[in-house]
Amino acid sequence: MDSQMNNLLKWSIENSGPAQPSDSEQVKQDHSRSRLDADALQRLIGNAPSDAELMKAAMEVIHSEDATLENKLIAFDNFEQLIENLDNANNMGVLGLWTPLVAALGHGDAEMRKMAAWCIGTAVQNNEKAQDKFLDFKAIPTLLSLAQTDPETAVRRKAIYALSSAVRNHQAALDELQKHLPSDYAPDSGKLNASDMDGIDAIMNKLKEVPA
Repeated sequence: MDSQMNNLLKWSIENSGPAQPSDSEQVKQDHSRSRLDADALQRLIGNAPSDAELMKAAMEVIHSEDATLENKLIAFDNFEQLIENLDNANNMGVLGLWTPLVAALGHGDAEMRKMAAWCIGTAVQNNEKAQDKFLDFKAIPTLLSLAQTDPETAVRRKAIYALSSAVRNHQAALDELQKHLPSDYAPDSGKLNASDMDGIDAIMNKLKEVPA
């Protein structure tokens, strides 16, 4: 990925959000923040990239061998904000972004695993089309393993969030999860219905109680 687009991704994170800093905070930020070079700024103003282009660029940074961990996490943060938009989340399959996102669940750095699970949860939440697509990648066992065994609490919690978002009102995903759960997670009635929010909450709460 070229350096200008990398700068663009960093700039978009640094300049996002409604909070306005005080004058003194702004001075500090102006000294510490990496600034966009003139060419990249021109690209931003004169030929703004589409959300699809930004999503693809973010994923390139996430899997780049040259990018620093800081830049990878900035790119992940940017990606998560983009897929809060339903259309962008549904466009992930067309753009071929599900495969590299699921692959990031196995990253050696805990922050990267956390962000991958977080993005999955954001993409599939209340989104049947994205839930359908995610199920194709057979990643529910991976998320369940993270939820139960990852050494970092933040990773386990985001994996549970992703599972919870993936299975609510999606029977096929819930059935897949139940196949891999211990028998004592099953409700007394046996098979759980994906519209049973209390039953799903009970499963997620049990996962939260699994010791580190």
